[in-house]
Amino acid sequence: MKFIAVGIIALISLSCSDFLDKNPLNQISSETFWQNEQEAKMALTGVYSRLRAFTFTHKDTEFDIMAGDVCGNQGHSIINIAQGNIEPNSGGIVSYIYSNCYAGISSCNFFLENIEKTPISTETLNVYKGEVCFLRALFYFTLTEHYGGVPLYTSPVTIEEAKVKQSTKEEVVNQILSDLDFAIANLPDKTYSSGHAVKGSAMTLKAKVLLHNQKWQESAEIADRIIRDGKFSLYNDFRNLFLSSGQKNNPEIIFSTRYLNPDIYSDLDIRWSWHAVVEPRQELVDAYECADGKPIDISPLYDPSNWRLNRDPRLLMTIKAFEDSVYNSAGQKVGFNYNAVSATGYSPVKYCNWDALPINYSTQSDQDWILLRYADVLLMYAEARNEVSGPDASVYDAINKVRDRVNMPQLPTGLSKDEMRKRIRNERRVEFALEGIRWGDIKRWKTAETYIPTLVDPGGKRRQFDPSKHYLLPFPQSEMDVNDNLVQNPGYN
Repeated sequence: MKFIAVGIIALISLSCSDFLDKNPLNQISSETFWQNEQEAKMALTGVYSRLRAFTFTHKDTEFDIMAGDVCGNQGHSIINIAQGNIEPNSGGIVSYIYSNCYAGISSCNFFLENIEKTPISTETLNVYKGEVCFLRALFYFTLTEHYGGVPLYTSPVTIEEAKVKQSTKEEVVNQILSDLDFAIANLPDKTYSSGHAVKGSAMTLKAKVLLHNQKWQESAEIADRIIRDGKFSLYNDFRNLFLSSGQKNNPEIIFSTRYLNPDIYSDLDIRWSWHAVVEPRQELVDAYECADGKPIDISPLYDPSNWRLNRDPRLLMTIKAFEDSVYNSAGQKVGFNYNAVSATGYSPVKYCNWDALPINYSTQSDQDWILLRYADVLLMYAEARNEVSGPDASVYDAINKVRDRVNMPQLPTGLSKDEMRKRIRNERRVEFALEGIRWGDIKRWKTAETYIPTLVDPGGKRRQFDPSKHYLLPFPQSEMDVNDNLVQNPGYN
C-alpha cells in the first residue's frame, strides 16, 4: 500500500500561511478528496505546513552554533554535536533534518500524484504543481547540504520501495534543478506577499543551489536576472525586517516560513532571551567592521574598552551585551524573565521583539522566519561573479548596495579577486548572522576545517572538525536499520 498516511497527515496539518480562509478539515478521506479547488488549496496548505518542522524555523539557528558564531546553552544537546562528537545515533540535527525533509518530500509527492484529479484549469494546476516542486527542491537541497547524496523519490513509495541506495549528490541536484525549472516556468512573476512561492522564490533558490555547487557562471546569471527584474529590493529598516511589524509585503523577503496570529507562543524570544539558548561569540562580534569600513584590528575608531562605539550598525541590531537594557517602541525600558545567563556575555537582538516583553509561555507571535531574501541575491551574485571574472564594477555595486542600506562605507576600489572574496565572505557573515546560513557557507568554502578547531567553548572544551567526515552528517542509525541498501557516509561506520 502506498504511503497515503503521510499525505493525509500533510493535508490535515495546521495552516502555515494566511492565504486560506480556514484551516484544513480534521479528517479527510483519500478516496473522496481532490473533488474541487478548495480541497486542492487545503492540500497545498498541508504541504506548506511541513516548513514548520524544526529545520525550517528559527530553531535552525542551531546551525549557527555548529558554525561557531554563537554558543549554545551548555546543557543543550547541540553542543556535543558541535564539538565534533557526531555519530549515527547522536539524534538532534543528525535525525531531525533527515526526517523533516523526507516528511516534506512525501507530502510533495503525494500532492503531485493526486492533484490532477481536481477539476481546475491547466494554468491553476501548473501553479500549484510549481509551488510544490519548489518546496520539494527546497527539501532535497537541504538534504544534499547535510548528507550529500540521498535516496531520491519523486513519487509515493511503499515501505519496501523506499529501501533504496542513495543517489549521487549530482543526481539529486539535477532533480532539484529540474523541479526549480518547472517552478520558474509556472509560478507567477510577482512579489512575495501571500505565503505562496513565486517565480522569484524559485529563481533565488536555484541561484543558491548553483552557488553551493560551484556553478559560478550559472548562479551569477540567474541572480543577475532577479536583480534586473526589479521585483525585489532591500528593505530600508534592517532591524524591523526581522519583526512581524515589518514583514507584511516586505520587498526584501522572497520566501519565508509563515505564521498566523495568534499562532505560536513566542518561542524565539523565549529561547534566545529567556533561556539564553543562543549566545553570540566574541569571534562574531569582532567580525563587524568599524564605521569607517575597516576591520577592528586596523581601524583607529576601534575602542577596546567600548566595543559598541563606532561600529557597523548591524552589530547592535544583531547583538547586545547581556546586561544591556532594552526599550520597546514607546521608549519604555523593559526587562526579561531570565532563566539563564549568557556564557559569552552577549545576547541576540535580531528577531527579538522588545514590545512582547516581559514574555512567558502565553506570549503569542505571528513572526515569520525568513528563508530567502534579496540581500542574499546581491551577495550571491557578487560572490559568483567574482569567482568568474574577479571584482568588476557589478560586483562592487551588488555588495555596496547591501552596505549602503546600513550606511556603511563602500568597499575600497582596486581589490584583487582574493581580497574581494575575503570581503564578500565577511559581508555574508555579518549580514546573515543568527539566520542559520553560515554553517552552509563555511562548509562549501571548505574553511570549517581551519576555523572550527580554533574555537574553545565555555568550560574549556576545544572543538574538533575532521574534514574526512564532518562536512557531511551521518545517516541516522534508525534509517540504516530499516534500509539495508543505504550506504553510510564515510567515517561513520
